[in-house]
Amino acid sequence: MPDVVVRKIATVIEEVFHEGGPRANVPQKRGAVVAVISNPYAGAYVEDIQPFMEDLKPLGLEMAQKLIDALGGDASVIEGYGKGSIVGTAGELEHGALWHAPGGYAMRELLGDAKAIVPSTKKVGAAGVRLDVPITHINASYVRGHFDAMEVGMNDAPRANELAFVLVMSTGARVHDRAGGLSANDIKGEDGLR
Repeated sequence: MPDVVVRKIATVIEEVFHEGGPRANVPQKRGAVVAVISNPYAGAYVEDIQPFMEDLKPLGLEMAQKLIDALGGDASVIEGYGKGSIVGTAGELEHGALWHAPGGYAMRELLGDAKAIVPSTKKVGAAGVRLDVPITHINASYVRGHFDAMEVGMNDAPRANELAFVLVMSTGARVHDRAGGLSANDIKGEDGLR
């Protein structure tokens, strides 16, 4: 199995006080952690790539913990999450799909076995490309106030032979959530949806 060779990791935190309406006393926080690694499959088609997912699990846990710490260190305040990957131009979209299990399960584990599926996005792109990573509530995907996204990217990544893996978390609903639907207080917690 290939080694996971990390070139760099970046973490960014946003504090959202308002979106044109009244200023919130407590801002919604959104954070992202991005790890740029070598793509062991760049430049060639490899049939069996699934074993690399196992190799990525420690990176997923490290990134999830780093993001929880950056958001204050208390996993219980995290209410939203998402993940994504950007594949350098010598790779293929399927290489980005290798992040689904290691990234998603790492967050779910560290957030107390969160119930909802972790929303995801991926693309192939050149260095500097941006990715909109979707965010939903960690325990119920239908909580409309937590439908959100965070744009992430790096000016020099991913290079053609790299992968950029992303985890995103938030501490609550959009700052001026008023579009209705299921609220976080009404989650039943039965199926990860409601």
